[in-house]
Amino acid sequence: MAAFRPPALDGVGASRVQLRPGDGATYLDALCARFPSVDRATWASRFSRGRVLGGNGHALDAQARLHTGGEVFYYREVIDEPSCAGLETLLHVDDDIAVVDKPHGLAVIPAGGFVRDTLLARLVRRLGIDDIAPLHRIDRDTAGLVLFSLRARSRDAYAALFRERRIRKRYEALAGPLPGVAFPVIRESRLVRGEPFPAMREMEGVANAISVVDVIERGDGVWRYALEPVTGRKHQLRVHMAGLGSPIVGDRLYGGACSDGPLKLVAKAVEFEDPLDGARRVFTSAFEL
Repeated sequence: MAAFRPPALDGVGASRVQLRPGDGATYLDALCARFPSVDRATWASRFSRGRVLGGNGHALDAQARLHTGGEVFYYREVIDEPSCAGLETLLHVDDDIAVVDKPHGLAVIPAGGFVRDTLLARLVRRLGIDDIAPLHRIDRDTAGLVLFSLRARSRDAYAALFRERRIRKRYEALAGPLPGVAFPVIRESRLVRGEPFPAMREMEGVANAISVVDVIERGDGVWRYALEPVTGRKHQLRVHMAGLGSPIVGDRLYGGACSDGPLKLVAKAVEFEDPLDGARRVFTSAFEL
């Protein structure tokens, strides 16, 4: 039997936390202690509106004594959450997967100050399916293709495409010229967390990130590149282009030339053999740089 999970509210799924005896005298005390960045009034409001649930799905009383701990579900909210004006396009949907063309500026999943207006929440509302999970992610500042699993029983079969590198992903980017580089070039490096958050950086050590970089078009001041991530590390393509000496245009985090427009990076195409029926699947983003 599948584990209980509360339904999504307005496209936003419930978060889960395991409380322990000693976290606090009451459920309200315990949650305030576990999440000190959320003030007590906010937690009290969530309790009063039935947005904090026990493992059985029943609303919890904020002042109920926490004797044994246990599983608690709660719904995250962000006051004055910014919204993305860009619209996503649903390129493909069947019983098992959805392929969505995401605009620049839209987060894929809830994180930080983005909860309700994310690609995942929009898709939950649009399809009326609570159990949706992204099979991979792209940055909020990146436009292009994202694949979602719509059914738990086939989820691992599609996740294996990424885990076993049986899916080809191609990105396009605009960046400055690299006249001294022999293309295509394979960039291999070790990526670790950098400063400031959420930056990544390259360091000495065994490579955990591999990208293939080629040139599509050579302009006067900006070249168009084809980028293929062999691995899927956070910010991998952005760091690798910066490491080659030409950060992507609009990439303020890694030194790219600033512009009024978005980061000039698009997840342009994906190709794979469907693990369920063996069909060759090819999808292309409509976003142009």
